[in-house]
Amino acid sequence: MNPPKNEEILINVTPQETRVAIVENGMLQELHIERIDAKGIVGNIYKGKVVRVLPGMQAAFVEIGLERTAFLQAHDARPMLILGDNMDDESPGVQDENHEKAINDLVREGQEILVQVVKDPIGSKGARLTTEISIPSRYLVYLPHTKVVGVSQRINDESTRDVLRSIIDTIKQQKKCPGGYIARTSAETKQAGELQQDMLILCRLWEKAAKKEKNCRAPALVYEDLPLALRALRDFVRDSVSKVLIDSTETFDKVRALAKDLIPDAVHIIEHYPGERPIFDLYSVEDEIERALQRSVPLKSGGHLVIDQTEAMTTIDVNTGGFVGKKNLEETVFKTNLEAARAVARQLRLRNLGGIIIIDFIDMHVKSHQNQVLGALERGLAKDSTKNNMTEMSTLGLVEITRKRTRESLGHQLMEDCPVCEGRGTLKTAQTICNEIFREILREARQYQEASSYMVIASLDVIDRLLDEESANLADLQEFIGAPIQLQVEASYFQGHYDIVLT
Repeated sequence: MNPPKNEEILINVTPQETRVAIVENGMLQELHIERIDAKGIVGNIYKGKVVRVLPGMQAAFVEIGLERTAFLQAHDARPMLILGDNMDDESPGVQDENHEKAINDLVREGQEILVQVVKDPIGSKGARLTTEISIPSRYLVYLPHTKVVGVSQRINDESTRDVLRSIIDTIKQQKKCPGGYIARTSAETKQAGELQQDMLILCRLWEKAAKKEKNCRAPALVYEDLPLALRALRDFVRDSVSKVLIDSTETFDKVRALAKDLIPDAVHIIEHYPGERPIFDLYSVEDEIERALQRSVPLKSGGHLVIDQTEAMTTIDVNTGGFVGKKNLEETVFKTNLEAARAVARQLRLRNLGGIIIIDFIDMHVKSHQNQVLGALERGLAKDSTKNNMTEMSTLGLVEITRKRTRESLGHQLMEDCPVCEGRGTLKTAQTICNEIFREILREARQYQEASSYMVIASLDVIDRLLDEESANLADLQEFIGAPIQLQVEASYFQGHYDIVLT
């Protein structure tokens, strides 16, 4: 049975950035952004140089030519993949015991190694690396240093999995394509000819990268993943996609050309959008992006989610809001949690939230209700192409999800911390600042007894309070230190910013 064609892919291209939106049943599900001055590097392969080995952390820093050195953990460094060791395409796959080797047994300072980026630099952290190289195509993932033939875990039918393995093995032998291959989910219904075409393309890509690696010195880029618009074709076009709309003629031509090589049967769904109205406005994507940057997410029932993202984790709180239900409190709670579960799964994809996510559902006392809410959440997460895991609901109504983090979240991509509150979302009150000023003046009066007067420079709200509610305290302070205190408003100062000048 063919899946319903209820998805559309919108590609918006400007000189500054490319944006790809995945819309399902008219609702934005995912947004991917690639800016000219900040391209993602996940998937890129580099010839790097080990600059520091940290046995205590079981990791090493590797110079790959970026602003910050990249990070390689011991369990991501496979012995047979280190340059200088014997690397044979037909050698057996790496065994599990390699994971237990110490980092200083795997790499040494000054050594050149071939690495691939698995996580973009995020915040102050450098890129995360692996030596287990993989190159994806439309239907296959190529593993040049192993003999593995595998099938995506999302393909559940065992007979289909056996058929795919057999087809891949046959093509490998007939076309003499060494290395390992994993069939992606999109390969489930494909014929041998389509898989063979993918395999030959992957072999050519690897031969080109391997040749470049041999002729360059570290640090150097030896393979660069496709730009976002072309990756969208490779990674997001599936049987459920009815249309790919592109608002740039140049990008449309490139995507069509790639489709003819990679996915000939998808060429007919790729269309150029020439309309005067921006494509994201036409589909209300801009409004959805704006809502995805808000802390609160309204639910149709009247309840809402509150999403707070921190360095350590993301918390999602479910609230009933104004929804009171028609029968009783348990019904209200159940319906709100059920709607929240579906909304959470969508928000994780849309906001690209990674790491640890804690969902605080409203307490439910009926076990069947808990199971239905968990089932709705699990079904929603199953649509997510990013690897995730979910725990059972705790007695407090908490559910923990881990979601692989490979790039910055939408909020971190599009926003920055407020310079006034420094990302806290709160400010010290004017009264608190006034008290700080009084303490600072006392401190300086004791230290600099020769000062004849003091000038307080602060924001309008703080100065107004010093002249009004705090005027008596200000007078007492002047009498105590035996020196006048002058006040001056500085319009450019925020509420928590002040200076005290001795004159």
